[in-house]
Amino acid sequence: MKKNNLIVLVLAATTYALYITSCTNSNQKSNADNTVVAAKPEDIVNHGKYLVAVMGCNDCHSPKKMGANGPEVIPELMLSGYPSDRPIVKFEDKRLKTGFAMFYPDLTAAAGPWGVSFAANLTPDETGIGTWTEEQFKKAFMQGKYMGLDGTRMLLPPMPWFNFAALTNDDAHAIFMYLKSIKPVKNAVPPAVTPDKM
Repeated sequence: MKKNNLIVLVLAATTYALYITSCTNSNQKSNADNTVVAAKPEDIVNHGKYLVAVMGCNDCHSPKKMGANGPEVIPELMLSGYPSDRPIVKFEDKRLKTGFAMFYPDLTAAAGPWGVSFAANLTPDETGIGTWTEEQFKKAFMQGKYMGLDGTRMLLPPMPWFNFAALTNDDAHAIFMYLKSIKPVKNAVPPAVTPDKM
């Protein structure tokens, strides 16, 4: 009987020791899995650059010239919006009032039932987003508020802000950091033209 009690005691002690070791290793693994490594600033900027590229921001926000393979971004004007020194063409097509849309050849301006909208300057110049806070940027980019301010109109088509509403705060932060890192371009984009002024 004493031998059986000794075996039971040894088994119980072994089981308890294994349990304690298992819990300790589990906690250590859990703590290791929860460790967050802070991203380097250059990694955040590079992620923002990647997002700007794949989301097609240059399609509308960068002036272009015709190249061998079609429209090409003018590097020194990248993301600077509709060029302010360009004359504003008067759109007279009656189809615009029935739901059709038309674009300038380089896509930096569009006309439709909403009037004429011009792609904004996204560079860190004061005529772009140079004076904007990150909160303003997120409000414009993800909530569609003009200049990122409450009490303003919504951003006009073709800006797809409603698609960007699903981005994470980290993604929006990375895009903002990238845009703040690019070359500033002085370019005061004209205000939108209302339908009655087209």
